[in-house]
Amino acid sequence: MSNPELRLQIKRLMVENLMLQITAEEIADDILMFGPGGLGLDSVDALQLVVALDKNFGLKISDAEAAKGILQNVNTIAAAIQQKAQAAR
Repeated sequence: MSNPELRLQIKRLMVENLMLQITAEEIADDILMFGPGGLGLDSVDALQLVVALDKNFGLKISDAEAAKGILQNVNTIAAAIQQKAQAAR
């Protein structure tokens, strides 16, 4: 799967699972997930996103420190998924 396809798939997953009021196409690859100036997600959203990423991509995020690095934006999530896929080869 190409990187642009993967990022779009992640955005669609976010819109569906987090019930965002925007479309996948409106989410920038580098927009922050949490806090002001970003998507404004909260801890409940983070938990739902972690579950959805595991279910759809097999990406297991085991602790809060790992989650902070991975769940920054769409690019960091895509990088983690690609890294996991390469490690599985």
